[in-house]
Amino acid sequence: MLTTLKTAYTDTRADDLAWALGREPLPALAVLDLELSGAKLQLRLLGASHQVLLEERRGRCSETVACMPGSSTPLPLGVAKRVGDWEYEFAARVETLSEGSFAGRAQELLALVADHPHSLAGTFPGSPHAFTAMMAQRGHEGQVRWRTWHAYPQEGRLVVTRTRVGAVSDGSRAGRSRTAALS
Repeated sequence: MLTTLKTAYTDTRADDLAWALGREPLPALAVLDLELSGAKLQLRLLGASHQVLLEERRGRCSETVACMPGSSTPLPLGVAKRVGDWEYEFAARVETLSEGSFAGRAQELLALVADHPHSLAGTFPGSPHAFTAMMAQRGHEGQVRWRTWHAYPQEGRLVVTRTRVGAVSDGSRAGRSRTAALS
């Protein structure tokens, strides 16, 4: 689903994004409720940021990537940890593109998510390439996965995140946080 967000586009920066687990729902500009094989997923656009709420028989999980005043956790390159009965893996990267490349990449991503049944994208009035987009899917072995894109055309930067949440497996290293680069 592609929507135009009813808010002014403000000059935010990719470096202002922070990451958090377990936050309560924040006010959203657009919401998409999904049911993915028994998992209830809510994709939430929060201005130039996102929040995903996951609820399943194992419990609840909340991921927020947003400009959060007072946050002590900047956007990490990667996180792997145990959240209740789940293994949670998060990875982020920042792409820096030329103006022409940025416009092409923005159009490509918006076309990808516009008609996808498990996606939500919001564009900001005043800048055709300013958007936040999210896409979810149910993966193998009951995993829930989502990807997000946060576009900052004034900087030529695109923040890309990838998350996987699944049941804790035997021999798992979940429970120990680690930082890893997304390749």
